[in-house]
Amino acid sequence: MKAKQIRSTDIELKDKLVALNRVTKVTKGGRNFTFSAIVVVGNEDGIVGHGLGKAKEVVEAISKGVDDAKKNLIKVPVINGSVPHLQKGKYSGARVLLKPASHGTGVIAGGAMRAVLESAGITDILAKSQGSSNPHNVVKATFDALSQMRDAVQVAKDRGVSMDTVFNG
Repeated sequence: MKAKQIRSTDIELKDKLVALNRVTKVTKGGRNFTFSAIVVVGNEDGIVGHGLGKAKEVVEAISKGVDDAKKNLIKVPVINGSVPHLQKGKYSGARVLLKPASHGTGVIAGGAMRAVLESAGITDILAKSQGSSNPHNVVKATFDALSQMRDAVQVAKDRGVSMDTVFNG
């Protein structure tokens, strides 16, 4: 099940730079430098998106990445600052594991995953990145895991039963 797309209008989004890469193309006339930037945007209240921007200037690449991220927003269920259940995500060679944590634990996650989880408004989580450490793939694997998250209300609605039945079996 895929998470629902969100429109970026009238939402106050904060952006975070995950990775900046300088790319060199060697031509007959010399070296041409360009920059690619992976950016994560979120309102720190369950809405998060990621984007990639490429340009000859760093600032321009970041702004293009922010524009791209605003086109890829998803809604993530956040319950008491954590995720509702354990979830695995995969993209290419990167695999991630997201596990709920009790209040006060903090965000136990590395680099690229930390930026995504903090932008989503998750304050307590245990996360593990396995396989590839490529920031592109780790961000996309984290989004895969977050888009599969479902809260109890969604589960009850999908099954067509009451909330009591979901929790009591």
